[in-house]
Amino acid sequence: MHDGHSRPLFSFSPSPAASAASRGRGPARLAAAVTALSAILLTAGCGSSGTTADSPEAGASAAKGFPVTIDNCGVRTTYAKPPSRAVTIHQHPAELMLSLGLKDRMAGTSYPDSAVLPALREDFASIPQLSKQAPSFEKVLDTDPDFVYGGYASAFAEKEGRSRKAFEDAGIDTYLNRENCAGKKGVTMQDTYTEIRTIGKIFGVSDRASALVSELRTRVDKASEAVKDARDVSVFVYDSGDKSAFTAGGKGLGNELIKLAGGKNVFSDLDDVFGDVSWEQVVDRKPDVIAIYDYAGTSVAQKKKFLLSQPALADVPAIKNKRFVVLPLTDTLVGVRSADAVGDLARGLHPDSFK
Repeated sequence: MHDGHSRPLFSFSPSPAASAASRGRGPARLAAAVTALSAILLTAGCGSSGTTADSPEAGASAAKGFPVTIDNCGVRTTYAKPPSRAVTIHQHPAELMLSLGLKDRMAGTSYPDSAVLPALREDFASIPQLSKQAPSFEKVLDTDPDFVYGGYASAFAEKEGRSRKAFEDAGIDTYLNRENCAGKKGVTMQDTYTEIRTIGKIFGVSDRASALVSELRTRVDKASEAVKDARDVSVFVYDSGDKSAFTAGGKGLGNELIKLAGGKNVFSDLDDVFGDVSWEQVVDRKPDVIAIYDYAGTSVAQKKKFLLSQPALADVPAIKNKRFVVLPLTDTLVGVRSADAVGDLARGLHPDSFK
C-alpha cells in the first residue's frame, strides 16, 4: 500500500523483479526531465557547486525579506530566517527542494517511492536517507533539524508520534504539501506553482522559485496548446484494486492533468481526490484510455494483465484497443513533476498531435 492514500492491493504479491521494473519505468520522460531541470538549475544559479546556504554570502542574501509568515494547512509559522537543516518525508518534497538548489540545506530524506529524476540523482544520493518509509520522530530529531517538510498527511501522523504539534514542542517548524489541505475546492496546477513559490519564500530563494514556475508553466502550456483542437479523450485512472477500482476523482491534481492534456476523466464527478468505484461503472463509462499509476508494490505489468484478463471489461474501448498510459504516481502530485505528467498524457491521448 502506497503511503498517504488508502489503496486496496491485489491479493497477489509482486516479485522483486517486477517491483524493480515498475520503479524504473518512463525513461523518455525522465530523460526529458534531465534537460529541463538542469536548465532551471543553471538559469537560477542553483547548481550544487554554487554558494552554499552556510556561507556568509548566501546567509546575507537569503535573510533579506525576513521574517516571513506562512499559513499552511491550519498552521501559521513565522520564520525569522531561512531554515538551514531540513528533513523531507516522502520523495516529492525532496525533489522540489533539490530543484530549487537547496541540497546544502537538507539534513535528511525518507520514503523514496519512484526512480529519482536523473538531473537530481547525484544530489539526492548525497543526502542521508533516514528511512525507506516514514522515519520515527526520534530518528528525525537525531538529525538536529529546524524544518520538516511532509508530502502526505501521514508524514505528521499523530498516532506514530510525528504530529506537527510534537515537532513544534521540540522547536522544529513544519510544512505539509498543500495538496493535503485543498479541501473540497480541489487541486489544480496553480497549487503546484503556489507550492514552489511558498517553499522558495520560506528558504529565501524566491527568484529561483519564480524561474522554476516559469519553466514548468511553459512546458504545460506547450503540451496543452498542441492538443487544443483535438477532441477530448475519455480517461479512466487505474490506481489499484480488484473487487472494485481505486481511481482518481474530480478533486485531485490528476483530474486537472487529464484536462490539460486534452482528456476527460470519466470519474470527474467523484467528489474526492481518490475513491472506489465499481467495475460496472467503468464499463458503463466506456473509457478510451486507461491511465495506470505506477508506484512501489504491484507492477504495471501485473496491473495490465489483470485488466486485460477480466471478461467484464472486454468491450471497454481502452481494453479492446489496449490503450494505456503509464504515469509514475509521483508525477501526479503537487511538485516539480506535474509538467511531465501533462506532456506524457497529452502524447498518450493524442499521439498524432506530436508527429
